[in-house]
Amino acid sequence: MSTRWYPIYQRGNPQLRVFLPNFWMKLIRPTEEQPPNVVTFSVSMEMTKYDVRSYLEKIYKLPVVDVRTRIALGETKKDQTYGYITKKDDVKLAYVTLPREESFVFPDFFSEKAERQAKEEKSLDESKAGFRRFLDRNKKRPGTPGWFSI
Repeated sequence: MSTRWYPIYQRGNPQLRVFLPNFWMKLIRPTEEQPPNVVTFSVSMEMTKYDVRSYLEKIYKLPVVDVRTRIALGETKKDQTYGYITKKDDVKLAYVTLPREESFVFPDFFSEKAERQAKEEKSLDESKAGFRRFLDRNKKRPGTPGWFSI
């Protein structure tokens, strides 16, 4: 399927025509727990399960056992002030089943970010403990009001 228009006649022989599909596929992280051989894609609304299968087999040379598709409805929301209703676009999801011996694990791109966040939380806890020790040490000091307690 292509909606791009190309000239009917080109000078020269052979006439080169390139037809590009308007299809797209996006690998998405599954929301529910799935078997290791099932991969979830967000695909163009015009794609059928046969298009998804041929796309993956021909372009990426993936062995595909089964393809299931569903349309996830977009979120509807009513504006509190003016009362009009907005709706996000619907999304077609394709669940591709690979052979049993194949497995897919979604890559963890942000593992160092989680480690950095854990270090920041640790340093924050240490600074809170140090401040608490400071307050306990200075609580009984003569001449200070009693507002130092937590």
